[in-house]
Amino acid sequence: MLNYTGVCFDSLSENFKTPIGAAAVGQEVSFRICLSKRAGCFAPRLLLYAEDQWDAPVSIIPMTLLRDELSEIWYQARFTPSVPNLLFYRFDTMCGDHRMPIMKDKQMGVGVIGCNDDHWQLTVYDQQAIVDTGLAGGIIYQIFPDRFYSSKKPKVQEFSDRFMANNWSDPPQWQPDETGEYRCNDYYGGDLLGITQKLPYIKSLGATAIYLNPIFEAHSNHRYNTADYLKIDPMLGSFEDFKELCAEAKALNIQVILDGVFSHVGSDSIYFNKENRYEGGAYQDQNSPFRSWFTFDEKGEYKGWWNFITLPEVRETDEHFLEFLTGKQGVLAHWIKAGASGFRLDVTDEIPDEALDKICSTIRAENPKAPIIGEVWEDASNKSSYGVRRKYLLGEQLNSVMNYPVGESILAFVRSGDYYSLYHTILSQQENYPQHIIHSLMNNISTHDTKRAITALVGKNDEGANREWQNAHTQLTPKEFDKGKKLLMLATVLQYFLPGVPSIYYGEEAGLYGYRDPFNRGTYPWDNEDQELVEWFKKLGEIRTSHRCLKNGKVSIVNMNSDRFFFKRSTPSQRLFVAVNRSETAISVVLPSDLNPKNAKLILGDSLSVIKPLSAVIVSY
Repeated sequence: MLNYTGVCFDSLSENFKTPIGAAAVGQEVSFRICLSKRAGCFAPRLLLYAEDQWDAPVSIIPMTLLRDELSEIWYQARFTPSVPNLLFYRFDTMCGDHRMPIMKDKQMGVGVIGCNDDHWQLTVYDQQAIVDTGLAGGIIYQIFPDRFYSSKKPKVQEFSDRFMANNWSDPPQWQPDETGEYRCNDYYGGDLLGITQKLPYIKSLGATAIYLNPIFEAHSNHRYNTADYLKIDPMLGSFEDFKELCAEAKALNIQVILDGVFSHVGSDSIYFNKENRYEGGAYQDQNSPFRSWFTFDEKGEYKGWWNFITLPEVRETDEHFLEFLTGKQGVLAHWIKAGASGFRLDVTDEIPDEALDKICSTIRAENPKAPIIGEVWEDASNKSSYGVRRKYLLGEQLNSVMNYPVGESILAFVRSGDYYSLYHTILSQQENYPQHIIHSLMNNISTHDTKRAITALVGKNDEGANREWQNAHTQLTPKEFDKGKKLLMLATVLQYFLPGVPSIYYGEEAGLYGYRDPFNRGTYPWDNEDQELVEWFKKLGEIRTSHRCLKNGKVSIVNMNSDRFFFKRSTPSQRLFVAVNRSETAISVVLPSDLNPKNAKLILGDSLSVIKPLSAVIVSY
């Protein structure tokens, strides 16, 4: 037994807590603390709280003597949770004639007598709700449909207010029109048949899932302003094209995940129809069947999502709206029956639990193993929105979320050496997230909502910058691009081999770069790809495919500082050691204690002893 004198409790050590991290309903959790005899403390207790109600513990458990050693005494308490819930805990102990708290020191992360910094979190989830969604161990490929590939099939031009770019390689329109509005009505002709034609390429990257940005009819190229949930946008093709894509993808063991935008619709839609493109609609007709979906005041003004008048906010708990989405003939059932594997739920924070419960249960009724990925930018285990603590990861709702915390931390480390943020984020998720969630997290380092990774790594700071500034600074010099490419390769090593599922934003592997919307939504550069990058992504995909410890293996940090981040992934039958050097000089490798070089296989890099500048080493052992 290691001597932990001075440290009362460490939630991430099996010496102090088993199991580490979240616990399932009915699973006994053992807590152990160590008190120095010199402190003279006795009679410690475990205190558990729910929903930040610090004045009223839900349980106070006296701790019993476990071991009496030379200079310290170990105590233990056992707790078996009975329902899915988010709990918080701390300890206290008698010191003299009064009780002293034992809480988490924010800087060190361990328990200290007299500390009042922070409680620890215990996430209790329903193990019966766990299913294998097929995400863990795989790779997600995200596609912005209009900008990926065109089948060249003639488009159905139903709407005159859309215009086609002259050339596939033209930059996206970033300036407002003559009225000062950003219409997002420039199109390039990417379509569903084009995606189907490129499935062999997507498979060559190791992809096991495709996440499609919205494909339903909408009057913008991003299609987050839905006009008709039951119709494929005519620019993308037909319902039959969608079914063909899903069938061909399934034959290659690739899932197709749709973007579900259910917190708002377009003002220019069959449901609202403010622009009078359709017939009826809630804005035009007070007796419209869709009127109850929206919030109107006595003046006829309505509530827009985040005050955008082009995005009327939906009352997600409206009975008619929920039936429209979740009924037997509803939107969700319609698309899963057509071949969709699951959904990524846009702005999940905006969907109340009552509606989210129904959405998730409906998806699972159609496909019990469906991936349901939430767009949550923060720690999804303890997220609060609109004053309500959310229950995303407790079992009945999401089985994955977009992992912005790890993605942002990876970029911060590779760009500037902020290793602590990455370390802290990994440990926080290990403590707060159920293991099956951790291994299914969507590890994205860039998306349609963020700067592309190369720009994030070497571009100028764009905080507060408008579109004019972004356009003027979008282009990188050859030297900047070369540096950005090398840094991207380092970032992807972390993205691919830390717990979770790497998500490639289309064109990242080809060298696309750019600031935020619309500069991050350029077309895929077919025949002009950076081939070194493409081959790099294929190589990483091959390594993931051949090493199953990346599906559910433990993660252990081996060594880190502002220049290096070394870790290992392990199962009882397989182990990987991953070492990243972000510095401009070669560094020595610090091998984990259980790695015998004689039994090691170098699968990336040149040496077991030295890592070249801006390089990585991966060892199987």
